[in-house]
Amino acid sequence: MGCNSNSGGCSMNKKGCNKNSTQKLSTFDWMCDLPETQKDTDFIEVQFKNTRKGYFLNNTKLPLEKGDIVAVESSPGHDIGEVTLVGRLVTLQMKKYNVHPEKMEVRRVYRKAKETDLEKFQEAKGKEQATMIRARQIAENLKLNMKIGDVEYQGDGNKAIFYYIADERVDFRQLIKVFAESFRVRIEMKQIGARQEAGRIGGIGPCGRELCCSGWMTTFNSVSTSAARVQDISLNPQKLAGQCAKLKCCMNFELDTYSDALKIYPSKEIQLETLDNTFYYFKTDVFKGLISYSTSPNFGANVVTITAQRAKEIIAMNKKGQKPELLDDHIEEEKVMPVEYESGVGQDSLTRFDTNKKRPNGKNKRPNNRPNDKPNNAKPNERPDNRPQLAKPKPQVQAQEAKANPPENKKKSTENKGGAPRFQKPVKKTDIDAKKNEN
Repeated sequence: MGCNSNSGGCSMNKKGCNKNSTQKLSTFDWMCDLPETQKDTDFIEVQFKNTRKGYFLNNTKLPLEKGDIVAVESSPGHDIGEVTLVGRLVTLQMKKYNVHPEKMEVRRVYRKAKETDLEKFQEAKGKEQATMIRARQIAENLKLNMKIGDVEYQGDGNKAIFYYIADERVDFRQLIKVFAESFRVRIEMKQIGARQEAGRIGGIGPCGRELCCSGWMTTFNSVSTSAARVQDISLNPQKLAGQCAKLKCCMNFELDTYSDALKIYPSKEIQLETLDNTFYYFKTDVFKGLISYSTSPNFGANVVTITAQRAKEIIAMNKKGQKPELLDDHIEEEKVMPVEYESGVGQDSLTRFDTNKKRPNGKNKRPNNRPNDKPNNAKPNERPDNRPQLAKPKPQVQAQEAKANPPENKKKSTENKGGAPRFQKPVKKTDIDAKKNEN
């Protein structure tokens, strides 16, 4: 069994040593790169369609590894599945799911799947969608209060498992007879819940991760709205319900932690009395250790936030008949500094293109992108290249020069001292050739 290290893990595209798997309810194989653990047991884990798994005995000592397609014993015939675990980790998984070989019938591994086995398997798999649609029509014609969620054919095509959802007990004896006449296979009915159906279908949750029921959860505990109240989650049915239309299972994950943290806080039913008002419980911030109280028992009005220790002090004062002047006498408001966006060099802002900066005269001007090469110790009238900078004339001097040079004398300024014009019109080459011809 080869093992290639890639990105800190042990992986080989499909078969062999592979810690992570694309199968639903996959197990992280942290022993895959320990060759001495691969032959500790003859049991292997085989996974079939969606989340159905089984443990089989490899009594013929076939050289199997993860990713192999095998034919295993079934009742009746054989089934086709993929090997997902081998070695010592299989015994740990069997212990986790209370699978005891000495107390149950042990089924065997027949062989690695041949081409004929795979052809039959693909043919049977192609019937599943049409069979499910037909089964739903039959159940509706018999007026049974049930939903056919999924259909799974056995690898040899001799048996079909119908997964259904029903809120009440359903008498499907007549349904099985109609199924057997319509599909000509052995029928097995399995009832599943809404959460199990969501796990079989799979999907992405609102957190952006794979559904827990499809990724790793195998046991589903009841979830109530009290879990949302303890954690101060808004009782919005659209946000509390998952893809199965039931309350999200993740609401139970941190329930015990919140329950232990809330033991140090006073009861929500206790009111705080001051000289001016009576305050009622509004909300609790477990992470910061703060409690908010409101002057109205129904909505947030004049909300005041204090620490849990301050609330206990006021409750003790009220029991003695004393009322404090203010509720938040011993709390200092923390100054919340606004977090501004900064890039890696701390120069770019997200709002730099939101407003157009205009000049006072209404005309936009391109910014001067030339670097400022002027040294810090340079003189006011000195350029960086040590060239002297001409001083700008003052407005009074400009006015005197304008009076001394009226518009009539402007023509003289365009001539040099020799009387030649300062700016001469260029002579074209054609004019020069014409003069030569005249001569």
